[in-house]
Amino acid sequence: MTEAILLVGGKGTRLRPLTMNTPKPMVPAAGVPFLTHQLARARAAGVDHVVMATSYLAEVFEPYFGDGSDLGLHLEYVTEVEPLGTGGAIRNVASRLRSAPDEPVLIFNGDILTGLDIEALVDTHRTTGADVSLHLTRVEDPRAFGLVPTDATGRVTAFLEKPQTPEEIVTDQINAGAYVFNRSVIDTIPEGRPVSVERETFPGLLADGAHLQGMVDSTYWLDLGTPQAFVRGSADLVLGRAPSPAVPGRCGDRLVLDGADVAPDAKLSGGTVIGAGARVEPGARVDGSAVLDGAVVEAGADVRDSLIGAGARIGARTVLDGAVIGDGAVVGADNELRGGARIWCGARIPDAAIRFSSDQ
Repeated sequence: MTEAILLVGGKGTRLRPLTMNTPKPMVPAAGVPFLTHQLARARAAGVDHVVMATSYLAEVFEPYFGDGSDLGLHLEYVTEVEPLGTGGAIRNVASRLRSAPDEPVLIFNGDILTGLDIEALVDTHRTTGADVSLHLTRVEDPRAFGLVPTDATGRVTAFLEKPQTPEEIVTDQINAGAYVFNRSVIDTIPEGRPVSVERETFPGLLADGAHLQGMVDSTYWLDLGTPQAFVRGSADLVLGRAPSPAVPGRCGDRLVLDGADVAPDAKLSGGTVIGAGARVEPGARVDGSAVLDGAVVEAGADVRDSLIGAGARIGARTVLDGAVIGDGAVVGADNELRGGARIWCGARIPDAAIRFSSDQ
């Protein structure tokens, strides 16, 4: 396997307008745009040609990644005119693929952070003679996901919609968003219209007797569909829980990028990232958070599990817990924002204006 399709879909807009006018995969995670981790892991697995299938703000990706040579890749870009769904997006880029009909093509989702052993998935595909192989992961509560039961050999037997009752939960295995397709299978997907792989392509292949193989790999998996998950993923990359060759430094409790200014008595922990040109003042505590380029955390502030946008300022003694602060926003001193608070880009909150805790 030498080529792949990277699907960058509409879910990635969920951090806008809180983090500049760019899609989520370009917001820094562990110091670099999230897609950098995806592309670097594919390269480490032997991929050298990636077609990026985009459906929004595609003009952001090509100026940053260019032809991919900095990552050791050859990158191409295809943008949908109208939303085509996962299957339609795969079919839409088929003309850019170079693989022979019986060769495997890796397909992975730009919104998923995973420790998947890509080479093991490809080996499983080849040794089982599958037409399509799927990365499956196990979750404690599968009610929010479609289920993918398999037989004793790992062969997929069905694709089930989100279960509504306990009786419908026949497995804890879900589609984890990475696949290996034989090149010839991609050409069977209808062209020029929306197609869902989960509801149309995969069930249709099963009905036609195709071999769909599942490989369960539960080493690390996180859907970055919410800002909280994105912050968690960034911290896990720094901590080394989510593997990536693109982290710009050694894994550990913190990642401080060049040009950042951190006071000697400031406490950074939990996989915190301090961006270039950012400043953390004396006595501040930042745990499990991402402080983007040029942001300021003033003296005595307490920041936990939060995202602070580029150029934003957090006032002295302010508490953030699970908050997202947009680019250029200012949160004055002695405020308290908890439980998923969102501050839009450029907004200004005066000193001592908001408190979440009670008067007790």
